[in-house]
Amino acid sequence: MRTWMVAGALAGVLSASGAAVAAPAPVPEADLAFHGTAVMSGGKVEVKLTPRNGGPAAVPDATVRLRWSVALAEAQQLPARCAREGERTVVCGTGALAVHGVGGQLDVPVRLKETSSEVTLEIDKVWGGGTTDKDHTNDQVQVLVLATGDAYAF
Repeated sequence: MRTWMVAGALAGVLSASGAAVAAPAPVPEADLAFHGTAVMSGGKVEVKLTPRNGGPAAVPDATVRLRWSVALAEAQQLPARCAREGERTVVCGTGALAVHGVGGQLDVPVRLKETSSEVTLEIDKVWGGGTTDKDHTNDQVQVLVLATGDAYAF
């Protein structure tokens, strides 16, 4: 019985030719975070967002999602790195992020479908360029933005 169990365990390590199969390469880890401000005035919200990578690996590219609690106007003029994902959602590419690096600021202006006195903005990482991020405490943010013209930091 013991011989059979050892032989079965070795079958997963050896290929048909008897050569050892290499273990898969470990997935690099990076700690992505997003910081910035959101200002709402006159039915428009201006988000300024800066991605940061706490390492330990570089990130070749990442995608961040911006989701509003209210519908966005149909026509939007979004930055080149951004695309509309749904009625209330925009996704943006961050570009490459060096280890312990700060990416370029994303300026994402949006128009709301209807004027509102407040919106909730949710920001989260969608894709990390093939890296894993075990600390989600800093890559998922929710901020209440009032229509005061004041900048709300996150």
